[in-house]
Amino acid sequence: MRSGVWRGAGVTVVDAAAEAPDRAWWLQIAAEAADDLATDAVIRDQAGKTPYGEIARLREAGLLALLIPVEHGGGGAGWSTACAVVRKIAAADGAIGEVLGCHYLLSFSARFFGGAELAARLEKESAAGQWCWGGGLAAREPRLTFTPGRDGPVVNGRQGYATGVLVADRLAVRATHADTGEPLAVLIDTAHPGVVCGGDDGDTFGQRLAAGGSVEFDGVPVEDGAVLGPLSWDEDTFSPFSGLSAPTGRLVSAQICLGIAQGVLAEAREYTRAVHAPWPHTSPRDPYALTTYGELTVATFSAAALADQALEALDGGLARGEALTYDECAEITVLAAAAEAAAARAAHDATARALDVVGARSASSAYGFDRFWRNARTHTLYDPVAHRLHEVGDYFLNGEHPPFTLPF
Repeated sequence: MRSGVWRGAGVTVVDAAAEAPDRAWWLQIAAEAADDLATDAVIRDQAGKTPYGEIARLREAGLLALLIPVEHGGGGAGWSTACAVVRKIAAADGAIGEVLGCHYLLSFSARFFGGAELAARLEKESAAGQWCWGGGLAAREPRLTFTPGRDGPVVNGRQGYATGVLVADRLAVRATHADTGEPLAVLIDTAHPGVVCGGDDGDTFGQRLAAGGSVEFDGVPVEDGAVLGPLSWDEDTFSPFSGLSAPTGRLVSAQICLGIAQGVLAEAREYTRAVHAPWPHTSPRDPYALTTYGELTVATFSAAALADQALEALDGGLARGEALTYDECAEITVLAAAAEAAAARAAHDATARALDVVGARSASSAYGFDRFWRNARTHTLYDPVAHRLHEVGDYFLNGEHPPFTLPF
């Protein structure tokens, strides 16, 4: 029990008249949820079932409404807290961390693209219904079509892959206006019979519990007030504040990678301590093992420090609101791109080399060490690090503003 916050009927409720819980309280809630997820992470990964129960755990903990202002029925936390929560959850289960991170980004999209009034209405509805948001706004083929009609606009087409679609209450998707060609962010109710989720696209070797897959839209109506806003990068219509959605997404992706890296290092450390040595006739002071752990720890700590620096810059940009300039948005975007690249490399390195110091027993499916590598590789394949490095290099050398791209 906490002032202004209580649990009842399986859902954490925040009193709109109370002050928002502080960062430390939310991190404790996240730690408890992560510990719960970690107890059966290997079994759940191997089963590969749709994570209804896992999302229910997050909903019960109040984590789905974390970013929603207290006055709208949510947790009142900021992005630095949300990212820290994603990192903790991803350390226990990278796939569930991705679902939660994608939910945070998409549920905040009305603030980026639609303005305060639309965002307030949707946040109240989302908090009241404890919605889980899924989908994706990235510019990937195939495209969805937004077609105006006498009875209102409808969305048709197929989205090749979207995170969380199997457990989402609402989908935020990218659709092209049939008449103007303008890309729009649109909110869809998954309960409509024209929404069919779960094609073969979700059958991946990693992130098996990210509830992803293709989605078919057949004449799905778009409700009044469900167009979140335009997604076209046009400096005449697209504000620098809206542009912050891109680095926000990059930093969510970085937290997922960092969580996976920290998760595998923590489990490998516990195994090494318990077994004492990865190879016969060696000691727990084996120089190779110590050096490898040292290198991986430094790489992960360095990537985490860069991500924290980028988050501080993002918080500053969000606080400036519509006063933010395009140059300032570009600086934040490049810093977030660098953080995502560093985090991805740390995750790749840690999930591969940690197995070397664990030894041959790390190949046993009973330990599930392979899930960390599979999850890291699958997550980063959708948006390769090379693209972020190109953006950072072009900005450093030529002062070129990075293009507007979303990872989810």
